[in-house]
Amino acid sequence: MSPLATKDAPKTVEEVEKLLSNDTKVKVAGVDVDGVLRGKVMSKEKFLGAIKYGFGFSSALFGWDMHDINYTRELLIANEANGFRDLTAIIDLSTYRRLSWEENVPFFLIRFLDSDTREPISVDPRSVLELVCEKARSKGWKCVAGAELEYYQFLETPQTIAQKHFSNLNPLTPGNHGYSLLRPTYNHKYFYELYDEARAFGIEVEGHHTETGPGVYETALAYTEASRMADNTVLYKLLAKSIGMKYGIMPTFMAKPYSDMAGCSGHIHVSLQGVSGKNLFSVSDDELKDGGRKTASHEQLRFISQQAEWFLAGIISGLSDVTVMMCPTINSYKRLLGGSAMWAPDTATYGYESRKASIRIVSPPSCPPAATRFEIRVPGADMNTHYALSAIFALGLRGIELRLPIPYGPLGTDGVTRETVQHLPTDLQSATSAFAKPESLARELFGDLFVDHVAGSREHELGTFKKAVTNWEGEFTPFIRWY
Repeated sequence: MSPLATKDAPKTVEEVEKLLSNDTKVKVAGVDVDGVLRGKVMSKEKFLGAIKYGFGFSSALFGWDMHDINYTRELLIANEANGFRDLTAIIDLSTYRRLSWEENVPFFLIRFLDSDTREPISVDPRSVLELVCEKARSKGWKCVAGAELEYYQFLETPQTIAQKHFSNLNPLTPGNHGYSLLRPTYNHKYFYELYDEARAFGIEVEGHHTETGPGVYETALAYTEASRMADNTVLYKLLAKSIGMKYGIMPTFMAKPYSDMAGCSGHIHVSLQGVSGKNLFSVSDDELKDGGRKTASHEQLRFISQQAEWFLAGIISGLSDVTVMMCPTINSYKRLLGGSAMWAPDTATYGYESRKASIRIVSPPSCPPAATRFEIRVPGADMNTHYALSAIFALGLRGIELRLPIPYGPLGTDGVTRETVQHLPTDLQSATSAFAKPESLARELFGDLFVDHVAGSREHELGTFKKAVTNWEGEFTPFIRWY
């Protein structure tokens, strides 16, 4: 099943032909393991002919990293043995949009299938999340989510950044000014174009403001069905970088651009809805009037439902096993090393309205029951949102299915300390090891092929990083310095 359809999305070939009557070409893209959009322009004729059965797309996308360097060791989807054969790309008509910054060319997202079996390949991010959402739908539930993206911005071009070797970059504005009304005014055309173009592109924006850090914005994407949210997130990154080009501005969604400044979070808000649209995480009206749910295992859980408590327990139980699905890069963990002091927790903790916990409980009395949700604060803005949402909902649904108990109390309550709670991996090596171990919950939830491929891609990044000679080594190695 496709995500929530965009406005004017066609359902039939005839509707597509009418939509494209004045076009000669179409742009399509899928999502790779790193959460990067990969695509191409097709002639309208080829596109129309591919709607029913799909078209061939190189499997190399799943055999190399974001710099098109082949993985250190060959993985199962794309390799020498199978000749890097084509996958089948299936066009998702429900994702119809137009790229206003590219002469209004029509645009669609795609999914990747195995060409022999016609089944989704195990690591296609859009298909992985859709399978998790389908499991919820089979129980009469809908996965819904929102995302907040923080990003630094620089007055640079690809050429100037390369010439500067990615150092000493000019920020959009200097200083730390979160929620500033004045700072966006200096670049107000760019600031408002991000907002307006996002809405026109089918990405509802709930909030848009400056955040702490030189040239940092935060954009909160409005709550919607989870698959649509994941698509919206990767498309917003594309939009921000594309609009930025017009103004000589380069946004980065890197988790931790500077060691001594705040990182870029990618907080995710999640909940489940029933068939009627009711929030399954909220307490009943009677429970709300009666001061909360009497069976709650802790005081801070009184205003979430029993299903929500099980969902929370599911996330806590497996968070360390799937951290790599939320924090996929070497740099991701530089942000987590700040711990709760930088509001980037490195433990599996929770708490009512706590921004120091990994999971912030948002519930009455601070919000209406219908807005009850969990904010997962572990991911950075560099996340592959399809994988991150897949991990969160898969763990939560498992918690409900097994009726898992909460393992310990909320952050800050008696007996809950760093020594008594579950710790998360704080580097890519340990996160990959936890993810790939034989007993990992990731294997139970997503299968061995998925885990082995994603782990292999992370091992490639680790190997590449180990060979790199960094600026730190030149700065701190005694034999290079003048003493």
